[in-house]
Amino acid sequence: MNKERIKNFGLGEKMGNELFNISGRVVLITGGTGVLGGSMAEYLLDEGAKVVLLGQTEAKVESKVEQLKKKYPDVMGFAGNVLDKDFLEQVMGSIVKTWGKLDVLINAAGGNMPGAVIGEGQTIFDLKMDDFRKVSELNLDGSVVPSLVFGKLMADQGHGCILNISSMAATRALTRVVGYSVSKAAIDNFTKWMATELALKFGEGLRVNAIAPGFFISNQNRNLLLNEDGSYTERGKTIIANTPMKRFGKADELHGAVHWLISDAASFVTGTIIPIDGGFNAFSGV
Repeated sequence: MNKERIKNFGLGEKMGNELFNISGRVVLITGGTGVLGGSMAEYLLDEGAKVVLLGQTEAKVESKVEQLKKKYPDVMGFAGNVLDKDFLEQVMGSIVKTWGKLDVLINAAGGNMPGAVIGEGQTIFDLKMDDFRKVSELNLDGSVVPSLVFGKLMADQGHGCILNISSMAATRALTRVVGYSVSKAAIDNFTKWMATELALKFGEGLRVNAIAPGFFISNQNRNLLLNEDGSYTERGKTIIANTPMKRFGKADELHGAVHWLISDAASFVTGTIIPIDGGFNAFSGV
């Protein structure tokens, strides 16, 4: 959120410079090579933050970091599994050695698997439990484990902000995506639980929040929402019909909420889940 946009919102110059300033903050983004995580990374770098990207695939991490380094010097990346505590602790050591601190953790790693989705012509009784467990592990444990590792560093520092990624599927019964829905519902509860735990036991300098994106086109949901020719699938049409703004979201439309939640402007905000959904969650369909 640049100064010009702050002025447009009617905020004073002092508030703009101080409360919204994230320049120099060290931000770690898991799932940093994905559509949403990668977009957040570029935005935060443009706002002066120092960014660490975590991704599963080494080639993707290297490619993303190389691309960003052409414009931003303060970026580095690591390839590994967000469920691997030893890997995360090694990353933490590198961050502290390089920049001396970690201000923000954004848990953007997540995904889905076909076996945890109820396909056309299937019912809940066709659910593959192995895939269900893997999806739950990726979406829930994939946020819990980094929060424990990097949250401990923040607790020792006395300050830090964790931002989780929830979903419309967490609070609404969206057909088919049962594994994803259940794990994202757990993210909402974990966000509130962790926020309470850290504030009560480690002070007001520790905050945990989440954003709940509506429907954005990503690698995980593209085939569910779009046909090969770019037209909407029947599911895509249903979503648009129930979204008052009548469109899917754009990745950069998450940036304002992310910026606010990780800045001092949200210093009294913790345990919240902010919908960014074009009105989907508010609309009854009537």
